[in-house]
Amino acid sequence: MSDAEWAVVRDAMPVPGWLEGRGGQPESYCHRQMVDAVRYLVAGGITWRAMPADFPAWDRVYAFFRRWRDKGLTAEFHVRLRDRVRQAAGRDPEPTAAVIDAQSVKAAASVPAVTRGFDGGKKVNGRKRHIVVDTLGLLLAVMVTAASVTDRGAGQTLLARLRERHRRVTRVWADGGYTGRLVDFSREVLRVALTVVRRSDDASGFAVLPKRWPVERTFAWLMRSRRLARDYETRADTSEAMIRWSMSMVMSRRLARRPS
Repeated sequence: MSDAEWAVVRDAMPVPGWLEGRGGQPESYCHRQMVDAVRYLVAGGITWRAMPADFPAWDRVYAFFRRWRDKGLTAEFHVRLRDRVRQAAGRDPEPTAAVIDAQSVKAAASVPAVTRGFDGGKKVNGRKRHIVVDTLGLLLAVMVTAASVTDRGAGQTLLARLRERHRRVTRVWADGGYTGRLVDFSREVLRVALTVVRRSDDASGFAVLPKRWPVERTFAWLMRSRRLARDYETRADTSEAMIRWSMSMVMSRRLARRPS
């Protein structure tokens, strides 16, 4: 990170407990080095043991990543950056509209059979990333499942999580994979208007669809992180943490006025 980007990241990082008088002791490592090391792994797609010698030892970096994942610090860090990006764009920190979609990716041999499956539509054996983004393309909710899980099946759980965390969201746009009972469930139970934006029958090849394009752009941002080109993680929550780290790089660079 540049100094300007580190200033943005440092202000958004969760405050250690010992600084707030909640016990514990100061960390023995530099937070900037640890964050840089995790970002390097996500962007470069390397393995943990291939961490360059310029960074702290790989097992200490992994311990840092694991602690942030398990204690919810990665999600908290991501939320703080997202709120600042929305404010910098002249938006309220809490969104009122969102877009939902899913992406199937191949899984590495390290992914256990119980959390992987086959997506018959995309012909992919692996996992599926279900995400909800705001109208700027910023991540609001993420869930990683086996690729065999349908969009409608995962969408019910994901929209419930979205409604719990973002009470002001009242409209969500989706593609044709979210039709059926999910639309009724969203309206009657969650009080969210799920609007399906259909592709024209006359369209051929790639076409930018209104309201749906922000989530497609978000998937493009994520695929620029080589660690996300394929799912390498044993645990689904680790995959979700990698997605949040990838989005945090997009947002911190934007706040530091660097190309994302």
